[in-house]
Amino acid sequence: MTDRREHLSGRRPEHRVKGPVIERRGQVDEGSTTDQRLLDSRGPSDWVHTDPWRVLRIQAEFVEGFGALAELGPAIAVFGSARTPADHPHYAVAEEAGRKLVEAGFAVITGGGPGAMEGANKGASEAGGVSVGLGIELPFESGLNQWVDKGINFRYFFARKTMFVKYSQGFVVLPGGLGTLDELFEALTLVQTRKVTSFPIVLIGTEYWQGLLGWLRETVLAEGKINAADLDMMVLTDDVDEAVELMVAAREDRWPTPAPERPE
Repeated sequence: MTDRREHLSGRRPEHRVKGPVIERRGQVDEGSTTDQRLLDSRGPSDWVHTDPWRVLRIQAEFVEGFGALAELGPAIAVFGSARTPADHPHYAVAEEAGRKLVEAGFAVITGGGPGAMEGANKGASEAGGVSVGLGIELPFESGLNQWVDKGINFRYFFARKTMFVKYSQGFVVLPGGLGTLDELFEALTLVQTRKVTSFPIVLIGTEYWQGLLGWLRETVLAEGKINAADLDMMVLTDDVDEAVELMVAAREDRWPTPAPERPE
């Protein structure tokens, strides 16, 4: 603590201890104490927007997510575009995937939004399974879709992504945009770098995804930026039953994809 005699004498203290932080010389802050700022209701409120306060919010998101999902059981994440109309074939595929994953004994986790995510949640909920939505605060979306039976809203993408990876045993990826691509490549990176145990990543929609896979094979692989085994982390299909069977195989330790090669 700051020497009380220095304070009473009016001299600038040489050091000050503020919780785990020690300030010395020019870094000494002679302002109010932490308790004073906490208890003084007349003080400014901008402190709730500072980085230390954000850390507590981040911590709270992890605590809430872990607490809500810890007993979820085997689950599969389904990704896809929020812009998919309800009358689009991709919506019907999402609904079928949600239903068949539940019938195979899985909970279904989506981003909780509209479009393909809503379709997967609807299929899971109507099949009597656990339909989970991990929402994110965005300026152009209005909360979780009506088919989410257990939902968590996040402020921070990285906290939300941790929940997807921690509680999903596999990923089913439907046609989507930047958000879907972000989730896809994050999963691929985590498997490639062995930050997570290898799990199936199934792309549904050959017409939609074959251009991306062709570019990865003919450009990225051809130039040595990835290894051939990296492409084996993904399975491309139009068959929802095949996607579900791969998830079941992974649950039963029959997932055939080899471990990715180390980068050279």
